[in-house]
Amino acid sequence: MADPRVLRAMSMPLLGQFDPEFTAIMNDVMELTRFAFDTTNDRAFPVSGSGRAGLEAAIASIVEPGDRVIVGECGRFGLLLVEIATRCGADVVAVRAEWGRVIEPDALAAELRRAPTRLVAVVHGETSTGVLQPLEDIARVTHEHGALLMADCVATLGGSEVAVDRWSIDVATAGSQKCLSCPSGLAPVTYNDRVETAIRHRKTRIASNYLDLSQLADYWSPARFNHHTAPTAMVYGLREALRAVHDEGRAARFERHRRHGDALRAGVDALGLALFGKEPSEHRLAFLTPVVVPDGVDELRVRQRLIEDFGIEIGAAFGQLQGRIWRIGTMGYSASRRNVLLCLAALEHVLRGEGWRMQPGAGVDAALAHYRATGDERTSIDDSLGADGLGRV
Repeated sequence: MADPRVLRAMSMPLLGQFDPEFTAIMNDVMELTRFAFDTTNDRAFPVSGSGRAGLEAAIASIVEPGDRVIVGECGRFGLLLVEIATRCGADVVAVRAEWGRVIEPDALAAELRRAPTRLVAVVHGETSTGVLQPLEDIARVTHEHGALLMADCVATLGGSEVAVDRWSIDVATAGSQKCLSCPSGLAPVTYNDRVETAIRHRKTRIASNYLDLSQLADYWSPARFNHHTAPTAMVYGLREALRAVHDEGRAARFERHRRHGDALRAGVDALGLALFGKEPSEHRLAFLTPVVVPDGVDELRVRQRLIEDFGIEIGAAFGQLQGRIWRIGTMGYSASRRNVLLCLAALEHVLRGEGWRMQPGAGVDAALAHYRATGDERTSIDDSLGADGLGRV
């Protein structure tokens, strides 16, 4: 769900890419990107494209054919990193964990000891399973063995803490469409001097012109070397989305996501539904609730009825979890009391039609009880939602 202030910003008149006013906007975007990633990196800018463009730009720019790359794989998006690195000609080793579990640093360390490695790539927020991957210990073992660490923060930027400098992440990538509540189309990235050195000292040319981070960095540098025509309206939108993160404050924003996610999960539990995953709460995404599909319930029909009858879209699952779980997001602007209560009421209604038995109103009652028990007050985002602001959860 896009933030209305973002959509309003995107309707501004279009400027030329070398207009001084647009240059000032680009500078704002870079500074706000640093704030969102909690970094002082000089290189912090968006790649034009979806979140996947940022992932490919990072891997294609760092990795040369034959380089050894270790990927932590515990879900669909870890598999994507394996595919991207393989397509770049890397010698890819996957360190796997059960879907719904985190990657253990010791498992990565054992693989790092086997041979020199260029890059370790992990997913920070694995939305296919709801896992939040701790990164500090992974960074430590990665650097002890002379490798670079890449974190896929496509889902987490703006919704969970992402502390690039404090966690010693070498390169992090994100997406505009998740917790930033901006339409898809830009992929914020940031990387440090170690990555810059690796890129500058490549033995082979980066295969992609469009996703060449060295050229993109020059485009976003004070020199503004021409590379491609940026999607002007998207840059407006991303600036406003990042401003929203800055205005709310990182800590307050993360707490809002946790508060409404916890209320949703309290309601899901009261409906007699089980959550997927075995990790403790600190290793679960606050803004993504994976729900096990009950026996005898038609998974697809539930999703269809939710969207047709209530305008609520919840996510299907991927790969080995397809048909087994639903994924309910409370990301960015959609993380509000109103959306949580609407989703629970609609889900109860649809499940009742599937023959699932529960106490009438149990989900909404449990969520409201959670809000009261935690002293929750209505947020400014809740108050700003009008009759047409319910959107898709």
